[in-house]
Amino acid sequence: PGAESHAGQIFCCVGALAITGALSHVDRDLLGWWLCEREVKTGGLNGRPEKLADVCYSWWVLSSLIMIDRVHWIDKEKLKKFILDCQDKENGGISDRPDDAVDVFHTFFGIAGLSFLEYPG
Repeated sequence: PGAESHAGQIFCCVGALAITGALSHVDRDLLGWWLCEREVKTGGLNGRPEKLADVCYSWWVLSSLIMIDRVHWIDKEKLKKFILDCQDKENGGISDRPDDAVDVFHTFFGIAGLSFLEYPG
């Protein structure tokens, strides 16, 4: 309690360090390992250990991995599939998880994640 890491917070910290040119203070391999541990069996990413995958973390985790040059450590094909499985193919939009209701928040972050993954669609 009070000291739990979270992928969204990590993004903010890594982004601030990147902007200020201070990424040299980060152990990129250790941080990359922690971020890649967010990958779950479904191919999605979670924000904290023992939590469910959520499409929004395709932004928070991937962007952090890109900033520390470790994005190649993620199974990109499985993550693409997870994001696409969260898409409402009839009405449009992307949800947090497959078969949940779509919303603008997760649609935005899902599209951002697909962009990072160089999805052609």
